[in-house]
Order: sequence, then structure tokens, then C-alpha cells
Amino acid sequence: MLVLLTLLCTHSAQAAKHMQDTGFLNRTILVDGVTHRYVVYLPETWRKEQKWPIILFLHGSGERGVEGLDQTQIGLPAAIRLHPERWPFIVVMPQVPFNHHHWTDPDMMQVAMSTLRAETAEFNGDPDRTYLTGLSLGGYGVWEVARDNPHTFAAIVPVCGGIFWSYQPSRWNDQTTLPEEYARVLRREPVWMFHGADDPVVSPRQSELMFDALKSVDGIVRFSEYAAVRHSVWDKAYANTELPHWLLSHSLTSDAHLAPSAERTLVPVHPVPARINPAVYDAYVGEYDDGGVLQITVFRTGDQLFQRNRIGEVAELLPESANTFFFPSGSTSRLIFERDPATGAVRDVLSRDDRHEEHWERRRSDR
Repeated sequence: MLVLLTLLCTHSAQAAKHMQDTGFLNRTILVDGVTHRYVVYLPETWRKEQKWPIILFLHGSGERGVEGLDQTQIGLPAAIRLHPERWPFIVVMPQVPFNHHHWTDPDMMQVAMSTLRAETAEFNGDPDRTYLTGLSLGGYGVWEVARDNPHTFAAIVPVCGGIFWSYQPSRWNDQTTLPEEYARVLRREPVWMFHGADDPVVSPRQSELMFDALKSVDGIVRFSEYAAVRHSVWDKAYANTELPHWLLSHSLTSDAHLAPSAERTLVPVHPVPARINPAVYDAYVGEYDDGGVLQITVFRTGDQLFQRNRIGEVAELLPESANTFFFPSGSTSRLIFERDPATGAVRDVLSRDDRHEEHWERRRSDR
């Protein structure tokens, strides 16, 4: 028995020793004699026996540094922390040091591609399903890295970026020819651009020009512009539940057979309210609590429905459907009223946004 226990303990220790850590992992790489710190994200479900889709993510200017960590706080890494189940990818996150200002610098592009190659080799990344995305400063980097590395990425996602660099304003003089130069190289590469319509930092005109250029050469391009959103459109972009599915639908193999397409969408601040009979509002009126603590009071005034939260703030609820309501402010929150299957009476309300969801029970006196 003692021998058996010893063998079991030895086997368990060896298995633990060889078990691969997942999550956000620190890495370093030596490029031209300089050590760069960066991070790679490994999904919890990662297994070495299979090839994995892999994303190279380029951060914005506010995340520059040498510690190799700040770039994991904004954009795609933040979206992964909120919903890791949506992102079954290896994600490589290099960092621009302070003494370099741009992802478009040749040495920084070399660092980015070196980290991608290193993690593709270490964790069995799939060269056929390799993707590129970045925001702001990184959005500029996306265009440049993709152009300089054709036939490498199965799809690219520039977020509030462009090709007209602020440190070289004379580039705007070439706006009739420069976009076409990029578009000709990237015409067979699926592109999904995101931009805020009110962006004061990177003009949405940058994305408009690239959309028009890619469309003119029969490219494969989508452009989602968000009304009333300023620079931080990355919160909307990486919270878009369609984005990871769109990426996974593309591979270098399948891209060769794609037909040209160009889709431009202006995403409104909030949906167009549904037309429903206001009489249904009566079923939703009441108080809703969580463990006996009042969360919201729902009341009706004429043909309008309102919510009062626990600190007394009142907001109108607009119908997205007969039982789902949103806020005119453009918040991602939704209130979904749920009925008892047996009685049909409204039993509780589901409060859901991109971060989490909560069930609040309707007080029995209101049912």
C-alpha cells in the first residue's frame, strides 16, 4: 500500500509539473538585442493536441510601457476577462515602449510579428486561422502590419485607426491614392472596421476612406460606425458578440473563395422602439427586489413605462419587444420581464448588460 501511494503521489506530481497554466501569461522576447516583455492569453480549454486560432492584439497609446502589463487592461483583453467563453483564441499582446511612439515603426512591427511567431510555435497556433486587431494607435498598426505581411492574417479588425498618421500630416495630401495602395494589397483579406461617429481623436473619415478604397477594388469589408460614440469605440467593438464568430468564420484557405462584399452600418444610440400595446405595461408595474432588498420600482404614466432605482433615479423604459426594454441613454442594459409558466403572471425581471446579469424577484404583493 505504501509503495502504491508513493507511485500515485509521484505520478500526480509529474502530471502537475507538466500541466499547462492558462489565462494571462507573462513572456519575454529578445529582438535585435533588446528584451521586450509581453503577455499571451491561453484559454482554459486549451489543449496541445489541437491547433488553435490565434489573435495578435495591438494596444493604444495610453498603454505604452516596458512592464508588459498595461496593454492587458483595455480593449480585447478587457472583453476576454468579462466573457472568456466568447473568445476561444490564443491572444498575443505585445507592448510599445515609451521611447517608441508608434506600432507603425518598423522595429515595433518586427517585435509584434516576433511575439506572434513565438506564441504560434509555443502553443500550437493555427497559421490558417491567424487574426490581427488593434485600437487607436494599434488600429494604425493593424493597417501597416497587415500590408507588410500579406497572406498572413485570415481577417483584420482595425478599431478607430487609420493610415493617415498624425505625426506625418502631409499624408493627407495623398488621400486620393494612398488608401488604394493599401486596398490593393489587402483586397482578399476580410476587414471589419469599427469607429465612433463623434471621434475627436482619430477622424472617422480615416475608416470611410479605407472602406471606399476596399470597396472599389472588390474587397471584403465591413464598417460599423457608432452614432454619438467618441474615441472609446473599442468597448462597443469587442463587446459585439458577433465579432469572435466572424473571425472564426474566416481562414486563409476559405478566404480564397469569398465573393467581394462591402457593408457599411451606422449603429444607432439605441434600437428603434417596438410598437406594442401599452396595456401590457400594467403586468410589469411593481417592486422588484434581490433577497428582500428593493432594486427597482416599475411604474406607468400614460403610455410610458418607467423605472425608479433604489436611490430614486427615474429612467424611461422603451420596448425592444413585448417583454424586453432598453434605456434611451444608449446603455447596454436590458430589462427582461419573465412570467411564471403555470400562471402567466410576471414573476421576476432579468437585468442584463454586457458584464453580468441579475434576477430580481417581483414582490408577492405586486403579483
